[in-house]
Amino acid sequence: MAERSWSLAGALRGMFAKRTIDDETWDDLETALITADFGPALTEEIVDELHEKVDRYRTTDPADLQRMLRETIEERLARFDPTLKLTERPAVVIVVGVNGVGKTTTIGKFAKFVRNFDRSVVVGAADTFRAAAVEQLATWAQRAGAQIVRPQQERQDPASVAFQTVEYAKSTGTEIVIIDTAGRLHTKGGLMDELSKIKRVVEKQAPISEVLLVLDATTGQNGLAQAQAFIEHAGVTGLVLTKLDGSAKGGFVLSVQERTGLPIKLVGQGEGIGDLTGFTPHVFAQQLVG
Repeated sequence: MAERSWSLAGALRGMFAKRTIDDETWDDLETALITADFGPALTEEIVDELHEKVDRYRTTDPADLQRMLRETIEERLARFDPTLKLTERPAVVIVVGVNGVGKTTTIGKFAKFVRNFDRSVVVGAADTFRAAAVEQLATWAQRAGAQIVRPQQERQDPASVAFQTVEYAKSTGTEIVIIDTAGRLHTKGGLMDELSKIKRVVEKQAPISEVLLVLDATTGQNGLAQAQAFIEHAGVTGLVLTKLDGSAKGGFVLSVQERTGLPIKLVGQGEGIGDLTGFTPHVFAQQLVG
């Protein structure tokens, strides 16, 4: 039988099963948080905060420490509003991210998520630099029950595809527009210009409701570093975390919000089309800490 992968909840379970809080408890807690990708600075802040609470309430019961940890994580997560802003008609969502993070599949899942609320959806294939991306997006759109606007010729200007997608939504009364964008271009430095152009063209027709950045949770801090240019230049309003299976990298959820100042709005916890859900801090903290 394969060895089960490490999880934060599992590591904490052993720690909190002890009879009392001692020095070893604090060392183990720090190690567990760093292993779960909270990052050294955030780990230190959380441990210091918990030390202070334990002293203030004069408790030696690990169950109290577990509750305090859960509350601390939940409070920090809840500083950010995870609500998707999709009230405009049409509500235009631009999806950005580095190639390889699962952007195209995430758009398919997002379309399905919105369709579950009986909203009509059209997807714009504005990643025109990869023919495979258009085909893959078309497959996912079909599975999600969404319409798709494809490039009309090879290497069509991505901004014109975005324009046609919003135009389609307005003429058909489609409620939600999701636009895919390139993760990289063949020309260096042109990517952010490309995104700016897409945004300008779209805004001539309709306000942009959200710019969502897709991050792969398994790449953690490295993935965040790669995506920094999008955060700086693309006007990102929220994050989508994919591949958040289990809690091994769960700390990244909190550290990415604190480091970027951006809320997590959607999380993907599996491969299926229904595996993208809204983000609920309370539920997540419970899953993470137990």
